[in-house]
Amino acid sequence: MSLSHSVDFFERQFQRQLREQEHTLNPFEESALPWLRGRVLDYGCGLGQLSLAAARRGCEVLALDASATAIAHLRQVAQDEGLAIDAREAELSAYRLSDDFDSVVCIGLLMFLDCDSALQQLAQLQQRLRPGGVMVLNVLVEGTSYLAMFDPQRHCLLTAQQLRERFAGWTLELFELRDFPAPGDTVKSFVTLIARKPSA
Repeated sequence: MSLSHSVDFFERQFQRQLREQEHTLNPFEESALPWLRGRVLDYGCGLGQLSLAAARRGCEVLALDASATAIAHLRQVAQDEGLAIDAREAELSAYRLSDDFDSVVCIGLLMFLDCDSALQQLAQLQQRLRPGGVMVLNVLVEGTSYLAMFDPQRHCLLTAQQLRERFAGWTLELFELRDFPAPGDTVKSFVTLIARKPSA
């Protein structure tokens, strides 16, 4: 699998984090963890800290990421601890899911896909979530001016309104738009949403 600009960016970041033994949940993962139950999909799991935390709480996790470094690390920790984690290296812009889940989490991924792929994958994640289940989504949105990590030919910044529309009819437990300072006097604008799918 050829590495895109963004995958290469995160390969280097993950290798550095492992060298420096950075194994804590980021704030978005900390917000997601209390909502995860049952069979969990961690779509774009990175080093897998959230997958590990969920599995340690009794969840069964499918963890997917394009980073070979991240998946190798996650598999090893899951094996060492005997955790119910199926960690797979996957190209997520066109990945097809075959199972349904009680919880779906997608943190910091969709903006690295082109817009058609991002919207198709979001629709698939929504479809594969069981009725009454919870999706946790975190994504950079329009207004972000820090673009150094992106493949300049392939990224998508949706709007906050587009995301609201995509979850029409769902119960929004959280919908938060926050700006964070970034290098070079730029800004990262994130939407974090936690949404419950209507029950059947």
